[in-house]
Amino acid sequence: MKKVLIATDETKGSLSVLEVFRNQVRPPEEVILVHVQRLLGRSMMGDMLGEAEMSTLKEMVKDTELQEELDKKSEKILSYYKAQLENIGLFRIKTVVRAGNVHEEILKVAEEEQADLMILGCNGKSGMDRLISGCTTKHVERHTSIPVVVAKAGGCKVKDQPCKDPLGLKEVYNAG
Repeated sequence: MKKVLIATDETKGSLSVLEVFRNQVRPPEEVILVHVQRLLGRSMMGDMLGEAEMSTLKEMVKDTELQEELDKKSEKILSYYKAQLENIGLFRIKTVVRAGNVHEEILKVAEEEQADLMILGCNGKSGMDRLISGCTTKHVERHTSIPVVVAKAGGCKVKDQPCKDPLGLKEVYNAG
């Protein structure tokens, strides 16, 4: 395996990808860490915007305090994952920050980087949560031709309660 793409964010599901990665038999030549900035936070509106609207929103956010805040958060998340991977002996690690619709951006980066495998976290959304807000992991699985490994969140079992926060962000929640 040459390239593995790992989608990252601050959720417990995303944090579980590190455990899956550590248990791989043979490490890849390169890892691509991707973080997609949500310009509208966790609002469903961001996923509903078309390409033109998203482009306009990106332009509006450019050079603002919000963009600065999003960039700091992305740097913190990617630095954490990069350090974890370096601790297990991987040094060819590329970081990619995108803004927009999460599943679309993950798919674009996988194609651009010619990834051989994707590892995504799943926060265990079910029922109404998934119906209303969708599931990035399921969407990526359905719309890619490369293998996808899904790492499910473990640990904290209390729905909508904060879990351990190794990234130092106060937004780590377990959705399952």
